Amino acid sequence: MQFFKTLNLDYISNRRYAYAFSSALFLIIIISYIIRGGPNLSIDFKGGTSILIKFEQGITTQDIRNALIPIGLGNSEIKSIGSENEYLIYIGQQKDISVSETVQQVEEAIKASLVGISYEILKTDTVGPKIGQELRNAVIWAILLSLLLMLIYLGWRFEFVFAVGAIVALFHDVIVVVGAFIVLNYEISIKEIAAFLTIVGYSINDTIVIYDRIRENLKIYRNDNLETILNRSVNQCMNRTVNTALTVFLVVISLYILGGEVIKGFAFAMLIGVFEGVYSTVFVASPIVYEWQVRHGGKEQLKMAKRKIR
Repeated sequence: MQFFKTLNLDYISNRRYAYAFSSALFLIIIISYIIRGGPNLSIDFKGGTSILIKFEQGITTQDIRNALIPIGLGNSEIKSIGSENEYLIYIGQQKDISVSETVQQVEEAIKASLVGISYEILKTDTVGPKIGQELRNAVIWAILLSLLLMLIYLGWRFEFVFAVGAIVALFHDVIVVVGAFIVLNYEISIKEIAAFLTIVGYSINDTIVIYDRIRENLKIYRNDNLETILNRSVNQCMNRTVNTALTVFLVVISLYILGGEVIKGFAFAMLIGVFEGVYSTVFVASPIVYEWQVRHGGKEQLKMAKRKIR
């Protein structure tokens, strides 16, 4: 399926507009981070107790919140998880009180406030603050290790400057997607971390495809300058990039609309990541290669440009 028959867009010359756009995004993210005091981490990272409760009659999240206010838990996070009358209550880490006592307090508060409404507690989970901290550290190291291994592989597969461009683009992806959660104050849990890592894999795959085309064109069009070769390579891959992004988009938009509350955060991260992956591949990875080579000898200093076609 060909959306574009022949493209001849100049991405490299317009890279400064992309730099300005990315800078504006980062500024918004930084301001939101300061205002909100950081990302909205789930119980997986902060520690606390979650209670899954099912009511026989129809109620609202506000009814539950009003019931918890007298016991000082009115600021707890309450979610309808998609099933009829099922709610998930997140309670932050409580001092000097056990999990069973917390659950008992919630039950007594609901009984006192929602008189005559039958309910059943389906599941309770708890995460200690130490475990949450260890999990948070493990996530950070997992992302950094994956980026380091990609840097090594891409440096060997192509050239070091290409590896740096790809890793900067991946950092750009992760920061923008996490920033979207911070700006909108969406919760970040283990599911969203899985989405972030999926986005990294998706984006690097698209970048490698374009890098392969750049390597081929460096050998074929030896008389063209680096800017022309980079633009030609991105244009030649644009149909493939759009087709791939569109198929992923159709899947994740279906998950976002029909998947229910529990998976909505994962689907939202993937939605942002699909567009961000395309943007960073075109307007971050390739322009970084160009900026570096312009300052360090241009196309002639690239080893892959000197290799002959087999």
